[in-house]
Amino acid sequence: MAAPSAARRDEVGEATYRGATAEALREEMQRDERVFLLGREVTASREVRGLMERFGPERFVDVPAAEDTIMGMAVGAAAEGLRPVVQLRARDDITTGFDQLMAAGALHYRSGVSLPLVVRSPSGGGVRGGPFHSGNPEPWLAHAPGIKVICPAFPTDAKGLLKSAIRDDNPCVLLEHGWINRRVREVVPDDPDLLVPIGKAEVKRRGQDVTIVASGAMVHRALEAAEDLAEDGVSAEVVDLRTISPLDTESILESVARTGRALVLYESLRFLGVGAEVAAVIAEAGFEHLDAPVVRVAPPNTPVPFSAPLEDAFLPQVEDIVEAVQKLSGW
Repeated sequence: MAAPSAARRDEVGEATYRGATAEALREEMQRDERVFLLGREVTASREVRGLMERFGPERFVDVPAAEDTIMGMAVGAAAEGLRPVVQLRARDDITTGFDQLMAAGALHYRSGVSLPLVVRSPSGGGVRGGPFHSGNPEPWLAHAPGIKVICPAFPTDAKGLLKSAIRDDNPCVLLEHGWINRRVREVVPDDPDLLVPIGKAEVKRRGQDVTIVASGAMVHRALEAAEDLAEDGVSAEVVDLRTISPLDTESILESVARTGRALVLYESLRFLGVGAEVAAVIAEAGFEHLDAPVVRVAPPNTPVPFSAPLEDAFLPQVEDIVEAVQKLSGW
């Protein structure tokens, strides 16, 4: 019988973001019998059907629409030595279980107990979910000590980071951007030991004139903008954070030292968003390398609009990035 994830790859071995995470779950459930899934109607998801046939229904727990209960069950199971993977259906479900999740972050500090818990949550805009389902909760989570916040932009990173998170002994939240899920495909290594390190950024495009730091769907906007900028003779380097907390400040500063200019692109709100911290790190620790002020491109401090044109105006677009870099290059 073919592996449940095989159908998610095309003839050249490319997989979507969602297909890559399904592979990660299969491989980690095969490797470690302590790994199990729980969530609201988790057994109804297409991703899980083949896994249930392979591993049996006892490793899949359906819970009613009560995310505080789901999160509490996962915390208790992790404290007892299991490795639960919570699957949330919508971005705002995470707020209902926020109290339990915040307590999970501090549990090791308070008691010394390891808490190998993974929460998979949709996030991000561009999917017309309005103020309820298109927001980006990165700053809320990153502000909670003890919780690792992961936001991959590519299928290979999504697979490797989910596997690393499941093996980690700390609470991890994997924010899976809804816009990326089925739009981005790449050849993903078929390796059960593929691990991408948590807390390590990666340069997705080399450049000489300006560094663009981004995460999630904004990495793809940055890469597209870099292509347009190259036509005008501007060489942009794109750094994909991959992990928000812990933040790879070393890679950020190394890139800025090479280029001398920095643009921070992010989807959480401009005010106190993730990019505000990145900009502060560059200004404090990389000032000697800067030839111009650090620039931020991010959404305004408003709810995500329902209207498609308004949401497009709310989210940073390629032309916004190009315009900001061109101004930055003028310094």
